[in-house]
Amino acid sequence: MAFESLSDKLSKALKNISGKGKLTEANMNEMLKEVRMSLLEADVNYQVVKNFVNDIKEKAMGTEVLESFDPGQMVVKIVRDELESLLGPDQAKLVINEHGMTNIMMVGLQGTGKTTASAKIARFVKTKLNKKVLLVACDVVRPAAIEQLKTLGQTIGVEVFSLGTQTSAVDTAIAAQKYARSNDFEVVIFDTAGRLHIDEQLMTELTDMKAEVHPNNILLTVDAMTGQDIVTVAKEFNDKLTVTGLVVTKMDGDARGGGLLSVRSITKVPVVFVSSGEKPEDLDEFHPDRMAERILGMGDMLTLIEQAQERLDEKEAMNTMRRMQSGVFTFNDMLAQMEQMTKLGSFSSMLGHLPGMGKLSKQVDDEQIEAQVKKIRALIQSMTPYEREHPNILKAGRKQRIAKGAGLKVQDLNKLIQQTEQMQTLSKMMSGGGLGGMLGGLSGMMGRGGLNRGGGIPNSSKHSGSKKQKSSKKKKKK
Repeated sequence: MAFESLSDKLSKALKNISGKGKLTEANMNEMLKEVRMSLLEADVNYQVVKNFVNDIKEKAMGTEVLESFDPGQMVVKIVRDELESLLGPDQAKLVINEHGMTNIMMVGLQGTGKTTASAKIARFVKTKLNKKVLLVACDVVRPAAIEQLKTLGQTIGVEVFSLGTQTSAVDTAIAAQKYARSNDFEVVIFDTAGRLHIDEQLMTELTDMKAEVHPNNILLTVDAMTGQDIVTVAKEFNDKLTVTGLVVTKMDGDARGGGLLSVRSITKVPVVFVSSGEKPEDLDEFHPDRMAERILGMGDMLTLIEQAQERLDEKEAMNTMRRMQSGVFTFNDMLAQMEQMTKLGSFSSMLGHLPGMGKLSKQVDDEQIEAQVKKIRALIQSMTPYEREHPNILKAGRKQRIAKGAGLKVQDLNKLIQQTEQMQTLSKMMSGGGLGGMLGGLSGMMGRGGLNRGGGIPNSSKHSGSKKQKSSKKKKKK
């Protein structure tokens, strides 16, 4: 994930200053030196780093901070606020006409994920803004781009307008506008052609199209992996077209993030969306305050909650919760929960949104987790409907048949059964005493006895028996 290295180094630098009982110019300069080096190593523009560090020092050495109860914490807040200002300072949004049609031009170099980003934004406009959207295939240079857009359009349920590769991009755009007006489309997104580098022919085509369609938004897609090139590309496109916002793609890659931190202050072009995956739903509105907190290892719970609200099936989740509260948990419930969780994206990404979980998220092997999920899905789908609802009936013969049908071993099925039994126990705790009963049961599991060596839950009868034996020994002593 982007900013991982920067996040680690900044968190370390701020942790050192937070541990100081008193703020001095010496320890302040030491912290700022680490911050400066962290930003430069993340490929942030030198002048941006210089201004950023000077602003922090000026505010941190003020009387209000020096005389505060916890000056270290005040410095952390100043760094967070300055990061937000660097990234924002305010959230940028699409310009959508309340009445009439809204036009969005998607521009960018080849390979930045522009066509995929066009479809993602179309889905966003359709699902979140409740607008009727038309995608227009104006990349007539690459026939594959037109087919890709049509495929993506079918996936998200959005119509795609195309006149093929024989009609120019500008003529296609003009015809698409007429078609959109006559068919009551509210938002039109033009996916334009890209190049390996900026050239005069590309810019002429884009400026001619801009003059014809009068876009309300010109969104430039930039690759988070390209570092400082983001700033160069954004500046050149902005000089020619007056770009209204950026769409930063491949945020899930191993990007240092310096370009993203530099681009707003240098070009004044705001980031509108960030994309962190290939799926149509892998697009988030950019919030400078949330990104600043993520960079500092503070998590981003609000984005995680929004993703859950958008992607998860609320009825399905409530149904599983009601079943668990009634003491029921079967293979069907296991499958339903698993399918819900996969909609939220990778496990490491989810952990990365949680405060203090940045380091743990890096230890997660998403490929290994995905392989386990596939195994579980294969095993459950190899069962009969009755077996899915009655885990207790699985004996040797059935186990062998299920494992063979899934192409796995009986040991894999036994692990799944054990996991389901653990969830059944938690379900009974929930039904026995609500949240209090569940917490009491969990504290018992994690207390003196803890989990048994086999990884399962201790047998309650054994524990109750041991208590009786202890009480009888006490009586004998008396």
